[in-house]
Amino acid sequence: MKYLQLIGLSIFALALSPGARAEPLTDAKEIVARANLASYYNGDDGRSEARMAIEDAQGRRQLRQFTILRRDHADGGDQDFMVFFSRPSDVRGTVFLVAKHVDRDDDRWLYLPGLDLVRRISAGDKRTSFVGSNFFYEDVSGRHPEADEHTLVETTAEHYVLESRPKDPGAVEFDRYVTRIDRNTFLPMRTEYYDDRDRVYRLMEVLAVEEIGGYPTVTRSRMSAPLDGGNTLMEFRYIEYDVGLPADIFSERYLRSPPVDWLRRSGE
Repeated sequence: MKYLQLIGLSIFALALSPGARAEPLTDAKEIVARANLASYYNGDDGRSEARMAIEDAQGRRQLRQFTILRRDHADGGDQDFMVFFSRPSDVRGTVFLVAKHVDRDDDRWLYLPGLDLVRRISAGDKRTSFVGSNFFYEDVSGRHPEADEHTLVETTAEHYVLESRPKDPGAVEFDRYVTRIDRNTFLPMRTEYYDDRDRVYRLMEVLAVEEIGGYPTVTRSRMSAPLDGGNTLMEFRYIEYDVGLPADIFSERYLRSPPVDWLRRSGE
C-alpha cells in the first residue's frame, strides 16, 4: 500500500517532478518532500493488487494477497487508504483502513471478519508487524516527513543519501535510518534502519520500478530483518491511477461491506 510502500509498504507504493542531474538539490527537506510525493501521491487516487511472500529465518513461507485503494485530499496532504485481503482463507475479508493526517496522528482501523470486530489501531502500534510480515502498519501509508530530522550526507551520481533521526526517540524503536533516494525519480531505493547499537535491523530495498500512467512506480520491493533472517517480498500489479474513487467508501461502513465495484480491475 504509496508501506507497503507499504507494506508497505509498504509494504505496504502509489506527482513528482524529475530531478535534474546537472543541478543536484542541497536542501534535505525539499528532497524528502519530493520523495514523499513520488512514493505516495501519484495521481489523485490509485488502485493496485499486491502479493506478499513472508519468509522466516527457518525458510517457512506465508502468502498474503490484497487490493489497495488510495485517495488523496491534496498533494502532500491528508489521504485515505483501504487494504482488502483476499488470500489466504484465514485472512480473507480482513480490511485495514487508514485516515492519514499531516497535522496529527493517523487514524487506523482493522476489521476482523471472523469476530465481526472493528479494532482501532493505536498510535503506539503503528510500528508493529503488518499482518505478520516484515512491513509495519506505518509502512502502508508512509511515515510523516516532519516526524524526523533529515540531513543530506552525500550526493552521488545516482542518489541522494540522507540520514534521518526521530524527533521523538521514545515513540519509535529505531535510532536513525539512512535512505538512498533516486535523483531522477525521487523514489527511495534503499533504507537501512539502525538500532541503538548501530546495527541494521530492518532493510528496505526496491527491486523493480516501472512507469505507469506517466509515474515511476515501485512494483517490487523487499523488507528484511538482517539480525533475525526473515524477509517479506512485496509485488504490485494491475496498478491504476486517477480511477475516480469516491470519498464515502473510505469509512467504517465499507469495512464490513467492501465496495466490490471498485475492487475489480478496469474492464472486468
